[in-house]
Amino acid sequence: MPIGTDIEQAAALLRQGEAVAIPTETVYGLAANAFNEVAVLKIFQAKQRPSFDPLIVHVHSRMQVEQLAASLPAGAEALMARFWPGPLTIILPKTDMVPDLVTSGLDTVAVRMPVHPMALKLLAALEFPLAAPSANPFGYVSPTTAQHVADQLGSKIPYILDGGPCAVGVESTIIGWGAETERWTLYREGGTAKEPIESVIGPLRIADKSPLPVSPGMLESHYAPGKPVIIGNITSLMKAHAGKRCGVVSFTNNFGAAHNEVLSAAGDINEAARHLFAALRRLDASDAALILAEVFPGGGLGAAINDRLLRASAKR
Repeated sequence: MPIGTDIEQAAALLRQGEAVAIPTETVYGLAANAFNEVAVLKIFQAKQRPSFDPLIVHVHSRMQVEQLAASLPAGAEALMARFWPGPLTIILPKTDMVPDLVTSGLDTVAVRMPVHPMALKLLAALEFPLAAPSANPFGYVSPTTAQHVADQLGSKIPYILDGGPCAVGVESTIIGWGAETERWTLYREGGTAKEPIESVIGPLRIADKSPLPVSPGMLESHYAPGKPVIIGNITSLMKAHAGKRCGVVSFTNNFGAAHNEVLSAAGDINEAARHLFAALRRLDASDAALILAEVFPGGGLGAAINDRLLRASAKR
């Protein structure tokens, strides 16, 4: 299973209906032709992803959105102008060109334009947009390097396009217009902070919990290592679990556990987000019996980090 930087090879495989791992600024995605149901099915098979969980479709231009979206709600143009390309996914009413497998039967489609230069170059070389969830087994920690993909999906896909470590490190923010509420709704915290989005379209409504996801990234248990994750005050948690080998995920402090992952000694929340998933992978591969994580400052990408840690800690 080759890892490489050959965009033309990746494009050729995608035209043949294969699923290929690609870099984005958020995490690595497992991509296939969004208009080809047989190709999209290979994503679900490789990830062992349930068909009720919709996918995000990636585009390289505003013109491609017209193939996917039947209409644009008020504010959508302003959001695209401000935040695209970048880690913001917008849920829009879908056209008939989008297969139901991509949207899990919903009448909406999640769309974004990545800012990663290799992803944009690949998308521009293709005649179709790419459906692409994270390139990892369903529910597990998202990959932020090509090697992470190879470690878990290497035998199941023909090529991994290596674009280096992901610059953001957590998935995109997802928002959508609610026709019933006539407000924009936040479905997932992510790489674009809530505050600048609200400066463009006003206050965001927080999505209600639903037994079936109405957007990608809404499942309660997700982004999880194999070991238990517990969130709280690290000092108290270490006392409560004295005698166990613990791994600790913290913002700036080393707590002297058996394994410590300090995400940013300088206190940079963006750096912490970049390091989060790689840290969880290292702790999962260690001899720690459980993983303890502190609550991060809530502004900006801190909200996305806390969201991922909460989902990683949810009972499965």
